[in-house]
Amino acid sequence: MTAPRPLAAGVRIGHVHLKVADLARALDFYCGVLGFTLTQRYGTQAAFISAGGYHHHLGLNTWESLGGRPPPPGSTGLFHTAILYPTRADLADALRRLVAAGVPLDGASDHGVSEALYLRDPDQNGVELYWDRPENAWPRTPAGELAMVTAPLDLASLLATRA
Repeated sequence: MTAPRPLAAGVRIGHVHLKVADLARALDFYCGVLGFTLTQRYGTQAAFISAGGYHHHLGLNTWESLGGRPPPPGSTGLFHTAILYPTRADLADALRRLVAAGVPLDGASDHGVSEALYLRDPDQNGVELYWDRPENAWPRTPAGELAMVTAPLDLASLLATRA
């Protein structure tokens, strides 16, 4: 196999579309708890939500999943959707929202390059909320390669972060 030509530097993930069992419940979580904005709705079957005015970052639909159950462990599918926050203070605000809504965390990690919160949405889809440290602060090996880690994240320190 010949090496494929790399993608253009500007290519990015535009949105993620999730199957959900209950659209209202999903909107309550993504808009009510996390703070996304509803940009368009297709009746009771689908909705598109955004952060910062983009047409949509997440699509939510019940076309094939109305009333459905999450896939069982050991199944293939989406591991998690990662939502990037611009600053540590913004991630701290997200944590405060989760705490206020009683949403439990699956984990919280300091990866050296980023700090991340891991949780599940109401349909048990994995969600990562994170912020990236400035690139000049990323840990590197003596050879200059990234040296990402997975260490516990100090949630009290994160909550103490203010804008």
